[in-house]
Amino acid sequence: MKAREIPVSLPHQALMEADWGDCFEVVVAQPGLSAEHAARRAFETMPAWTGALMALRNLLVRPFGIKGDPEAAAKALRIGMFPIVAQSHGEVVMGFDDRHLDFRIVVETEPSGDHHTSVRLMTLVRRHNRLGRIYLATIMPFHKLIVARTLSRLAR
Repeated sequence: MKAREIPVSLPHQALMEADWGDCFEVVVAQPGLSAEHAARRAFETMPAWTGALMALRNLLVRPFGIKGDPEAAAKALRIGMFPIVAQSHGEVVMGFDDRHLDFRIVVETEPSGDHHTSVRLMTLVRRHNRLGRIYLATIMPFHKLIVARTLSRLAR
């Protein structure tokens, strides 16, 4: 099943100061799926091409003082490369803050019929400056592709 984009309402409790957000949703044939399990399935086995893309991104942004990897939060619990900020059975919030922007990834799950679970992946961003706006505009086509493909893989 293909992920579909759905509207985001700002402000959102996961990042009250967010000035940008998007959200994608997919329904999976797995009843009772927790947000943490969905997030782990989504982010701990990313396709190889996303790793190559992140390595390129890290190389290109390093001269601008943007963190190439969220190692500042190395001691935090993680899902994939993202530090966990908060979690409950139906929601996991991950992300970190940087000088150009703050971001959160929110994975939400809820029952959808007797044998399915709706999984939403929301990205929230607070841009701090021009660098944050330029960065977000530059990565947007890649971001949407990665999020949609990541969620669609959950439905298989």
